[in-house]
Amino acid sequence: MTSADNNAEVFFITQNSMLNSIAEIIITGMIASWLCRLIRIPDLIGFLLIGLLFGPYVLKILDPSFTALSGELRSAALIVILLRAGFELRKDTLKKVGRQALLLAIFPPLFETFAAAALCVYYAGLSWNEGLMLGIILSAVSPAAVVPLMIRFRNEKRGTDKDIPTMVLAASSLNNILVLVVFSILVVFLVSDDPMTATAIASIPISMLTGIAAGIISGFLLIKIFDRFNPRATRRVLLIMAVAVIFLRIEKEIEPWVPFAALLAVMTIGYLILNKREKYAHEISQKLAKIWILAEMILFVLVGAEVNPEIAIKIGLTGLVIIGGGLLVRSAATWLCLTGTNLTRREKGFVVISYIPKATVQAAIGAVPLALTHSAGAEIILAVAVLSIVVTAPLGAIAIEITGKKWLKKA
Repeated sequence: MTSADNNAEVFFITQNSMLNSIAEIIITGMIASWLCRLIRIPDLIGFLLIGLLFGPYVLKILDPSFTALSGELRSAALIVILLRAGFELRKDTLKKVGRQALLLAIFPPLFETFAAAALCVYYAGLSWNEGLMLGIILSAVSPAAVVPLMIRFRNEKRGTDKDIPTMVLAASSLNNILVLVVFSILVVFLVSDDPMTATAIASIPISMLTGIAAGIISGFLLIKIFDRFNPRATRRVLLIMAVAVIFLRIEKEIEPWVPFAALLAVMTIGYLILNKREKYAHEISQKLAKIWILAEMILFVLVGAEVNPEIAIKIGLTGLVIIGGGLLVRSAATWLCLTGTNLTRREKGFVVISYIPKATVQAAIGAVPLALTHSAGAEIILAVAVLSIVVTAPLGAIAIEITGKKWLKKA
């Protein structure tokens, strides 16, 4: 047998193993989803548990060639959820809630980051670089939990007289973009163990501006293509996804010279298409909702597979202190940001509760430090990130649903 035949055989076996892993995830994921809905907890908890059981630390069912692609698959899941968020941000309502959304996107996560970092340093024994890394990971709000609920409340006209669902949607999306930009900068300092510099901090607004500019330019080009050739909705989705992937590649290529927030560019495309061609936006958004069903399943299974159960059990109580302390500080900052608005106390309480769930971003970036350094601190970062999903996602989602129905008035 020639070397070419051997290579072909290895390739076939690898591909077959990956397909088997995907099939196993889909079948068990569907069963877990049904069981989770039966006991009224988010599906993603079931997906995490499947990943934990099937991963390399327990049953070792998932093929290593499949788990090796976890980084790329996490990026794809983030692209889908941020595009969905972009397709829900209307220009007129953003003008109405823009200032408030910006305050909520910046200050609560900032306070939560530093509170969690301080607790990490003093209770978990992490360095400040590791503490800030975990703090920024925890400060992201879960679009997987928040976006569908806010879209539903808006369709039901709950709180729409004051545009509360749109404000929460916009603030949480911007919050996640800011978190991802800061995270990409902190990764460099985690690997080098150098302190933060003024240049690095200054690169944050620059990367956001370049991201918005790229999103606007590509958004207009895509609209021209859609108007000229009128492709079907599925082809539009494929083209937008391809552009988003290229943006991620460009971000890595030009990183040494120009700061660029690729995911902000992705969300800007959705925003622009919605406000220029609403019909296109609705068709694309429906397709993305279907893609998210599989993307969510694979994302959370892969994150669960990364968790070392021994580390997770060991960090349990300390992790809860870090998560709880950060959330308390965040909640206080959120309430302060709403001071002076026309919201009632119950409506403010609803907004505070809306920022409790943590899931998608923690799943997408929680394992990155471990992939880069393989240190004990990185294992703690992943364990606490997963613990935050398990604790806050079901509690937050249930609390949002209950308070949304009771505290938001129908317009």
